[in-house]
Amino acid sequence: MKIVFASTPSQKEEINGMVRGIYSTIFPLYFTDEEISQFEWLKVLHTSDNHFEHFTLKDAFQVMSSIQTVVSILESTPLEKQYEPLFNKNVENLQDFGLFFPFEFSQFEEVSGMKNAMLSLYTKADNELPV
Repeated sequence: MKIVFASTPSQKEEINGMVRGIYSTIFPLYFTDEEISQFEWLKVLHTSDNHFEHFTLKDAFQVMSSIQTVVSILESTPLEKQYEPLFNKNVENLQDFGLFFPFEFSQFEEVSGMKNAMLSLYTKADNELPV
């Protein structure tokens, strides 16, 4: 008999929340609204029910850890070149789990600090009520 430990609904919720966070807090720091819109169209970091049907508990935790690591690195100011291998490893992990994240560390280095995220349509409003 084989026992499978599938990912939980709360893990699915957490991963989807982390992805929304990248779109509302990370991408606006580095990209224009038009570019972010294109990422949505390209399904960057898009998760489907199919992903979660195949994720085990361990897989879901690895995805969450990889997303959190990428976010932590990209939130650091200035971007530290020493974290590039860690960034690349976590992007590779995301891609191994079927999440499309077509970026390289250098793309974030080149535009670091050049964008005012407060002017983005994707940034969460400060006076927005929680859902």
